[in-house]
Amino acid sequence: MALIIPANDNKNDEMDALLDKHPQKLPNTGDVIDGVVLSIGKNEILVDINGVLTGIVRGNELQDEMGEHETLETGDTITVTVVDKENERGLIELSLKEAIHQRAWDNLRELETGRVKVAVTVVDANKGGLIVKVGGVIGFLPVSQLTTEHYPRVEGGDKNKILDKLKSFVGQKMDVKVITVDEPEEKLIVSEKAAWEDVQKERISQYTVGDTVKGVISGIVDFGCFVKFGDGLEGLVHISEMAWQRVDNPRDIVKVGDEVKVKIIEINATKIFLSFKQLEKDPWAQVADTYHVGQLVKGKIVKINPYGLFVELGDQLQGLCHVSEITADKSVPVTEKVQEGGEYEFKILNIEPENRRIGLSMKELEETPEETKTNSDNDSDQTEEESDKTSKETDPKDAKKEKESPAEKTADAKDAKEEKAEKAPGHSAKAPQTLPTKGRDKPDGASEKPKKATKKAETKEKKETAKKEKAKKEDAKE
Repeated sequence: MALIIPANDNKNDEMDALLDKHPQKLPNTGDVIDGVVLSIGKNEILVDINGVLTGIVRGNELQDEMGEHETLETGDTITVTVVDKENERGLIELSLKEAIHQRAWDNLRELETGRVKVAVTVVDANKGGLIVKVGGVIGFLPVSQLTTEHYPRVEGGDKNKILDKLKSFVGQKMDVKVITVDEPEEKLIVSEKAAWEDVQKERISQYTVGDTVKGVISGIVDFGCFVKFGDGLEGLVHISEMAWQRVDNPRDIVKVGDEVKVKIIEINATKIFLSFKQLEKDPWAQVADTYHVGQLVKGKIVKINPYGLFVELGDQLQGLCHVSEITADKSVPVTEKVQEGGEYEFKILNIEPENRRIGLSMKELEETPEETKTNSDNDSDQTEEESDKTSKETDPKDAKKEKESPAEKTADAKDAKEEKAEKAPGHSAKAPQTLPTKGRDKPDGASEKPKKATKKAETKEKKETAKKEKAKKEDAKE
């Protein structure tokens, strides 16, 4: 006969009463809860939850990226995330990995809100910045957020050299502040500059705008140069503040390592702006005392641009010769007319000290085609006049000829006409044959030529006599 042992109803009743007195809220999936380690196996950990439920952490969920539980022991309290309320073994499925990840992001949000400085380790680098680890979460430290001490200034901006410089920081620790947290995108951005702001503000407070400081050129970029001074402070000298004249390349003015003196012209939070030229006298203040409109000056061409020539006039002054003022001949290329580095003569067209401008012209020094023709004609007329004057002065006979009387001029004209007729074609050198006249014949061989010759000789004699008389009168007057 089997012995039947009645159930211990009293014990069950006690459990039910205990549960009624302390009701347990069952955790839901996704809840983050605390538990106590019951046992640690090779691939799993059993966890007691409030002394009522048992959970298990196994497989990939055991991963501890932060390394918080490398020395975990039985009885330790851990934080886990509920993955499943009940698995095939009737246990609550838990995750150590998820809980640690969640807690890490919660901590990052607190750091971002509180602007708390935290130490991070550089684990890698790329051309854009440094890869860091913050509380087990991978974050990014952009190059632009590095302090002046770590900023990779490389001559010429070679990207490969910049990357080499950044990789040299791998393994180092840096103080940063969390500036961006985006858990859904798993985006974490930190800043070393932000962490240094408090210290920097205190140091900057020792200086005011207008102060002159000594420093060293710590970097050169296309838009200016950086000067390190004081206790780890650094300021920018913009290219426009390097000299009163135009500067195309800062490297033509300074080089890294040069000791310089600068003036503080602006302080904006943690940014400091400096100037070289503010320590020198402004040459534009007295430009009107040296130059005036219409003045001819010599200048050196320092740059040729599509719109004109930049001309150095000295004393850190530069003028502009617009392309329309280079030459009137548009067919001639500018580079054939002038060369960069050459010295040429210019005419000042305008001076604007308030705008720091001097307008120049080369075209104004050229002769226009009309002027050239007029000058050529004038030179020709002047040459002819001088030739006639010289001829009159050297030939007295010709001078007297100009003063001949009308009668003498008529006689000369008549003689010239007769000579021309004699030389005309068809005119025979022999005397023409004449017909006998009525009542009386001419002797054989007679002609009119002897009479004409006689008449011509008489006329010439009269002319010579008149000239001699006139010459005597002229001599008498003199």
